[in-house]
Amino acid sequence: MKQVPAALGVFLLAAAVSASVKAQQNTPLPAADGAPESAAQKDTKATDLDRVITTGVRSPKAIDKIPGAITLVSKEEVSRTLLLTEDATAVLARTVPGYSEASQAMSNTGENLRGRIALRLFDGVPQGSPLREGTRNATFTDMGIVDHIEVINGPSASEGIGAAGGIINYISTVPREEGSTFRFLTRYSTQFEDDSAGWKVGANYTYKQDDYDLVLGLARIDRGMGYDADGVRLGMNTSGSLNDSVADNLFVKGGWNFGENLSKRLQLSYSNFKIEGNGDYIQVDGCRYEPGYCEDPHPNTSEKGHIFGSKAEFNDFQQVNVQYSDGDFLGGTLNLNAYWADQAMRYPPENGSDRQDPLITPNGPDGLIWDQSEINSDKLGFRPSWTKSQFFGVEGLELRTGVDWVKDKADQRLALTDRVWVPPMEYTSIAPYAQLSWDVGDFTFSGGFRREDGEMKVADYTTTWYRDRVNVQGGKLEYTENLFNLGAIWNITDEWSVFAAYGEGFGLPNVGIPLRNIQCPNDPDDTKPDGCPGDPPQSVDSTFRELQAVVVDNREIGVNWRGPTASFSASFYDSESDYGTSYAIDPDTNDYVLFRAPTRIKGFEASGDWNVTDAVKLTALYSRIRGKTAFWTEDPEGRWDAGGLNKPMGALDVNPDKVVLSARWKFLPNADVTFGSTTQISRDLSGSDTRPDGREYEYEEHTKGYTLYDLSGNWMVEKVGRFSIGVENLFNKQYILTWSQVPGFRNYWAGRGRMYSFTYEYTF
Repeated sequence: MKQVPAALGVFLLAAAVSASVKAQQNTPLPAADGAPESAAQKDTKATDLDRVITTGVRSPKAIDKIPGAITLVSKEEVSRTLLLTEDATAVLARTVPGYSEASQAMSNTGENLRGRIALRLFDGVPQGSPLREGTRNATFTDMGIVDHIEVINGPSASEGIGAAGGIINYISTVPREEGSTFRFLTRYSTQFEDDSAGWKVGANYTYKQDDYDLVLGLARIDRGMGYDADGVRLGMNTSGSLNDSVADNLFVKGGWNFGENLSKRLQLSYSNFKIEGNGDYIQVDGCRYEPGYCEDPHPNTSEKGHIFGSKAEFNDFQQVNVQYSDGDFLGGTLNLNAYWADQAMRYPPENGSDRQDPLITPNGPDGLIWDQSEINSDKLGFRPSWTKSQFFGVEGLELRTGVDWVKDKADQRLALTDRVWVPPMEYTSIAPYAQLSWDVGDFTFSGGFRREDGEMKVADYTTTWYRDRVNVQGGKLEYTENLFNLGAIWNITDEWSVFAAYGEGFGLPNVGIPLRNIQCPNDPDDTKPDGCPGDPPQSVDSTFRELQAVVVDNREIGVNWRGPTASFSASFYDSESDYGTSYAIDPDTNDYVLFRAPTRIKGFEASGDWNVTDAVKLTALYSRIRGKTAFWTEDPEGRWDAGGLNKPMGALDVNPDKVVLSARWKFLPNADVTFGSTTQISRDLSGSDTRPDGREYEYEEHTKGYTLYDLSGNWMVEKVGRFSIGVENLFNKQYILTWSQVPGFRNYWAGRGRMYSFTYEYTF
């Protein structure tokens, strides 16, 4: 790994985050976990403390001072979504304009932010691995322990690699009241089918006294089977289903404030989450309409049964997070953060052609090999940072600087037959950064630079029989990139402001997929030899083109208005990558494969809310995203360049237009009801192009939209507790999930029909 001089880390400028004034949070956020105010926190008092984030800036900063687009998802919005469903990403689909439709599964396949993969964090710790994106990194904790969610919309390098689409940071609960508070919650959900019932029991304890505070959370969720609106049992998701599963969560966090004026704080947290399938059902494949083949189309379903020899699919996530802050260190605020995370994801069994091997005895009743892939990753990170207000004695000038170090290891195996599928990989990165912002009258200017300096090591390995049992020589790849950002905000009046921003994001291209797909070249007869006779030796270097980093440039302009009873924000963005990533369907395996070509994504989003009266509040958001890529990549032999941006990016990458509306009525001081709707709009895409050698390409995609309604209500009874009801898909609409409308391997899933949830909560 290349070494960066220490002096350079002090002066390098950081990649900034994008952030809009559109915060949706209504509940004030405390100083970081109850710590005393630092100088940086005091600087935010001129703005609203309920509009403060730490994601991307490490210490609290008012979002009014950050150019770009941010969504703050409040505890109230998280709690309301939990009345409807325990799906971890459902709240994002309802509150974040650029976030796609929720998958309703343990897998988050098809879910993205502004058409690109987002970096997901839990209290600042990355979930999942950029080395092998397994679409499982959205299910990592009990949502009942989440206080709020900070979402950075658009490419950002501020929290490290993997944020081509933005950053989603789930912030854990903090003690808000002196003394002890105990919260007990039970929930029962059902679709009134014989095996659809599910339940949750959770308990949170918080303690805050003098210099100490503590959070303890325990929860268990037992989910039954899901049914579509026609009363047909839903299919088991081939990448991991929430149906027929059990999830357990343990979370502990303790903090100690000390030193002069309690300006120092030490905090330690531990999270242990596991969701595991019961294995009581197997999928029965459906079929899409195709003349002569499927005259009676129907989505996947499930039936009771167990695949012989298979193990339960699971997500098993653990992390330890240590934080230290000093509000008076060399005239500024010092933050030190060290973390360890261990994450494992096992997938359901499959008998596809890429699982077969004539040297292995079949274990399935159909005479085929059934196998399960398993991704394991662990990471260590250390992130020191320092914030200085009135830098060089200049009023309004602020410096935020630091360095990020991370070591991430990952591999993927076929668990039942103990075969290597993706070899062990290790990525080590050091990234010094700094960010300057300057308040001058009605203007705020910001600029920054981050140096990403990483190295990936891959061990020697042998591919599977399906990929010709190629002996692949491992090696090292270096990733270095200079990442810039610039931004400006003009506060036209106390209510109106506009912003313009430019930022860059950096990520790895799911390197596990091209590594596992290396096979013998010049083998048109698919003879599956041992090794590659007569061909040059295969090595990691031979896939360098596919393993190049993803660097995204994002330009954005926006306007924000905040009045006494209403607010509105809108932004337009344009992001592009010279060597981006998109997903395609392999015609041989029907599986997803990575496609490396130029990409460009443009979008418009708007949101607003209006407190009509003290009792009635209306909210709305709209998102429109369009993406283009090329039909072909640059020819390795130099015969042609990559194609033009003529292929539309479909539902696997870019979500259709979305409209979300809600109305809340507080009809009694202790009771309220909320009615909401989410609309996915129908979309038709098509494109064509001709390569210089005469090969013609065409692409066409048609997705059908739908509108779902939901209803929730709360009634607080003094000294008894809060009683709540939630009804998801209120009018029992039958629909096919948007990303599942695109042909793929066993992916034809209907969405969930009407679901009733009854919640009781008691706090004392």
